[in-house]
Amino acid sequence: MRPIDFPEPVKALIAELKRLPGVGPRSAERIAVWLLQSPKANPAQLADSLLAAKDAVRPCAVCGFFATESGCDVCDDPSRDERILCVVEQATDVLPLERSGAFRGRYHCLGGKLSPLDRVSPEDLRIPPLLRRIETAVGEIEVILALGSDVEGEATANYLAELLRGRNCKLTRIAQGLPAGGGLEHADGLTLLRAMQGRRSL
Repeated sequence: MRPIDFPEPVKALIAELKRLPGVGPRSAERIAVWLLQSPKANPAQLADSLLAAKDAVRPCAVCGFFATESGCDVCDDPSRDERILCVVEQATDVLPLERSGAFRGRYHCLGGKLSPLDRVSPEDLRIPPLLRRIETAVGEIEVILALGSDVEGEATANYLAELLRGRNCKLTRIAQGLPAGGGLEHADGLTLLRAMQGRRSL
């Protein structure tokens, strides 16, 4: 007897959902069944929203953040400090910094990080536009490297530090250490090392 499975259109939907980051086979099945059976689901509206966003949103030519035909919210904001430029890996990294309220300067999204295993080299990142922004800046600017503390993030930060040394900028790196509300017993060795290195006077 042939084993029973979902019909082909459902299997095709599950296969597409599995391609999404963080969605495994079981989650893809649950989402597909919910979209098909739940009265709260609106697959047509979901598809229309996805297509509309895909058509309307593109990376900003200047900073790499999400932009539309009407412009980029970051680059079009005249109240931002032109003397500070925060370099992040992805456009999505801008949002946590914005929500914290800790930064009011400009951003530059690299579009990734150096990773030889994934075949990501300096040529694959938005480094030339970064250099142009620094060269055309009026006066010295501060460039903050707000990159991850994993191996690839460290490699990218070190590469940029070498590349930017001697240019029209002061180079800094975000501090790394213990998260707010976290105890020492939950911290890994590298986090504790960074916390000790980044200690400050009280």
